[in-house]
Order: sequence, then structure tokens, then C-alpha cells
Amino acid sequence: MEGGSKWARLCGTVRATTAEIGAARSDRTTTKPTRKGTATMKLTTTTMVTVDGVMQGLGGPDEDRSGGFERGGWQGPLFDNEAATFLNQVYERADAFLFGRRTYEIFAGYWGAMANPDNPISDALNTKPKYVASTTLTDPQWADTTVLSGDVAAAIGELKAKQEGELQVHGNGALIRWLLDNQLVDEMNLFVCPVILGQGTRLFPDTGPDTALDLVESRSTPKGVTIQVYRPNGRPRYERADA
Repeated sequence: MEGGSKWARLCGTVRATTAEIGAARSDRTTTKPTRKGTATMKLTTTTMVTVDGVMQGLGGPDEDRSGGFERGGWQGPLFDNEAATFLNQVYERADAFLFGRRTYEIFAGYWGAMANPDNPISDALNTKPKYVASTTLTDPQWADTTVLSGDVAAAIGELKAKQEGELQVHGNGALIRWLLDNQLVDEMNLFVCPVILGQGTRLFPDTGPDTALDLVESRSTPKGVTIQVYRPNGRPRYERADA
């Protein structure tokens, strides 16, 4: 596959439909203990961004030209073996996946047709449960898919409470922002690539809710990709004017 499909092979689309999501109303462990000592499913996100936060069109020049974007294909030249190894390890520990509809359809079209147990990404995606936040998807063809079309926040909360493991979100900027707004994200993997684009859709908009982050892990790869793992920790603390 070429162009826009290049990134779909690795991690999927960087866009999701905000309207669909909203309407659908290291010692790093894969479980998170509750106060009662039981374990719940941890929801993690994995996203590639530039230094200035752009996540649009990373796979190829024609992957996503919306809004007049002309600088696609920035991720490939910077993504080295060490970054790929870390990404493979993320997929290997997945117990389930959560998608928006567009990302789900891209993944299903490529990974769903691939039966390769030696590929950690295809193996995980084809053998683990998949959940889709959508009000319009009615007949998913990818095996072991469940559509979440009602109160998505409640459905995800119930899913996390029922079992242990890790529920992963890859790409999906609008979905990630919605999950953060609803305090459903437990951990974030950010691959920050050493490039400034100066245009394009960013992971976080200029206005929005503020979130404090605890750094869990940080590393850099030979080509300069910094991999940062964060855990949301409520709202940030600000200096008071009268302090």
C-alpha cells in the first residue's frame, strides 16, 4: 500500500469524527487497582505528533489534505527500528481495542485481511476484542467487534470495571480528546517526532480543558523520536497571583 495507506498499516488514521463520538453518548502494570483491591481494565492511548503537536497526514502526502494540508508523510523518515519496537510492545500487551468508526474501517480493511501471527500488530488486532464508538456502524465485518452506540462513557466505564488488562486507542485525535474530557484515559503514549510542520490538525486544540500529567517513562530513539508515557492526574496547579 502507498500514500495514505502507509500509516494505516502501522497505526491507523489520525482523525476521528467528533460528531459521531459526541452523539454516541516501569514496573508499568496492565491493571490498575481500585480501593477495594480489585483490578480494572486500563485505557491507554498511543499517538504520533510533531514537536508542534500536529498529528494530521503523517503517513503520506495524500493521506489527509483536509483544510489545505500540504505537508503529509512526515512520520516515515523519522520512525526508526527502536520506535517500531516500542510500538510492537504496546500492541503485544493489548487485551482489547477501542476505535472511532473511520479508524476502525481503515484498520479492518488492512489488518483484518492479514493473517500473520509473526506480526505483533496484526496478531493483536485479529485476536483481541474490538469496540467501536459509532452511531452509524450497524454491520461490522471484522470478527469480535462490538459497536458502542448508546452512552459510550457509561459503556466504557462498565467495560473497564468488568475485566483486567489494557484497552488501547491508536490515533483518533477527537476520540482521545473526548476520552480525556470524560476522565476515561489512564495512560498516554506520545511519540514526538523531531519536526515542526507549522500547519495541520493538532492533537490538542488552542482551547480546551486543562489536564495535569505525571511522567511515567521517557526515552529517545536514534532518529530523535522521543517516546513519553504519561498518566493524567486531575487539573494542573497554578501559581496564585497573591502568593
